[in-house]
Amino acid sequence: MKGILGRKIGMTQVFTESGKLIPVTVVEVEPNVVTQIKTKENDGYEAIQLGFDTKREKLATKASAGHTAKANTTPKRFFREIKGVDINDYTVGQEIKVDIFTAGEVIDVTGTTKGKGFQGVIKRHGQSRGPMGHGSHYHRRPGSMGTMRPMRVFKGKKLPGHMGMLTVTIQNLEVVAVDVENNVILIKGNVPGPKKGLVIIKSAVKANGKVNEMENLVSYVTEEVKETPEATEIEESTEAVEETKETEVEETATEEN
Repeated sequence: MKGILGRKIGMTQVFTESGKLIPVTVVEVEPNVVTQIKTKENDGYEAIQLGFDTKREKLATKASAGHTAKANTTPKRFFREIKGVDINDYTVGQEIKVDIFTAGEVIDVTGTTKGKGFQGVIKRHGQSRGPMGHGSHYHRRPGSMGTMRPMRVFKGKKLPGHMGMLTVTIQNLEVVAVDVENNVILIKGNVPGPKKGLVIIKSAVKANGKVNEMENLVSYVTEEVKETPEATEIEESTEAVEETKETEVEETATEEN
């Protein structure tokens, strides 16, 4: 098991060399810092705590600044624990970069969904509306509250309320590409959360260590175009045509004068 914290940037698409289009989510992953190691002797369980997203010291509390100072790093905005790891492979202050994952690796991504505010049953639960006639008086209401007895609303009744802002994990996603220079991971499909939202990328629970074969992606890096004899002939012919046009224009001008 391994994991890292990142920030969702948005979605785009990439192409394989065979012409297949793959929708991907771009996740920016700055180097994470191991700020604490939890042990069974001290904490009752084993885990590592990661710090992500550097912030100014002025905005950090003394407790947070002192906590990160033990790891010889700057104050962080987010702290999350990764369980199920071998704590012997980590040390306090160690940096974890995006290269811990490889293309084709199966992962689980956790994030906080978009908040929708207070919503009714039609948007929140997908219920159907009542008749829209003027005499109906029942258009977008939640429906019957229950039976006559025991004269109460049963638990679990789908009613209006706060929608969104839930912690959701999407399992068995696939890493399409890893850009070490720009600290970016491309994940196939969509992940929960808005743009600039915090996401946690971990090894897949149901397919831990599984790596699928990935096709090579199309590279759009421009290369220097080598001059061919055909290209030089075309350039010479175009230059000759332009010269003849210029001479014709000059001759017509002298005749008119």
